[in-house]
Amino acid sequence: MAAEPQDELAGTEQPFVSHLIELRDRLMRALIAVGLVFGALCLWPGPAGLYDLLAAPLVANLPKGTTLIATNVISPFIVPLKITLMAAFLISLPIVLYQVWAFVAPGLYSHEKKLVLPLVVSSTLLFIAGVAFCYFFVFGQVFAFIQSFAPKSITAAPDIEAYLSFVLSMFIAFGAAFEVPVAVVVLARMGIVTVAKLKEWRGYFIVLAFVIAAIITPPDVVSQLSLAIPMCLLYEVGIWAAQIFIKHTKAPDADTTEPTST
Repeated sequence: MAAEPQDELAGTEQPFVSHLIELRDRLMRALIAVGLVFGALCLWPGPAGLYDLLAAPLVANLPKGTTLIATNVISPFIVPLKITLMAAFLISLPIVLYQVWAFVAPGLYSHEKKLVLPLVVSSTLLFIAGVAFCYFFVFGQVFAFIQSFAPKSITAAPDIEAYLSFVLSMFIAFGAAFEVPVAVVVLARMGIVTVAKLKEWRGYFIVLAFVIAAIITPPDVVSQLSLAIPMCLLYEVGIWAAQIFIKHTKAPDADTTEPTST
């Protein structure tokens, strides 16, 4: 008689209540991590200091002596706190994602862990890279481009809440755009599309990238090119990474792992 193949997850089942308790504990740890980082940022550099840092690319391109304004009474208090909370979440994101990983990992096979863990790490790094690229490169170029077209009779005095909304939308847009390699790898690994098809659709994706950039970025050439060109380059990175992931994260072949009877 042929021996039955053993399931890696055999004996790891837990009652539903135990899963809920573990989920609660890991959510609490994630919230505590965000809270601790938030408290540390409130002490240094402080909400006001973080807002000044976030507003620096815009202020550097405003006319000399011009500052941002607040049209709401509580905006000078609320907006810096929102920025501090956003920064705390980004800084503690690795801890938050680790808690997610620790919760789902026991229910994954070894070949699935080889896929999920690298994707969690890479998606985090790519999102942060997209936000950093937007802040350090795109903002300066976009604000300088916009101010170069502003008539001299107009004095720019942006509202701080409007600026925060603009910054958040741009951060999310660039952070999500930098996730293109992860999306390509997942689609290829799940068998939804082959690597050969991804290569064939390269031209269509370039058109799609420029359409997306035209929709979600301000109506200026600089920001649109700054989003579309990295998306096209990251698509190529995704195709290359997909070939590696498919090769190293295949499920064990049942035909090779199951002993044959004599």
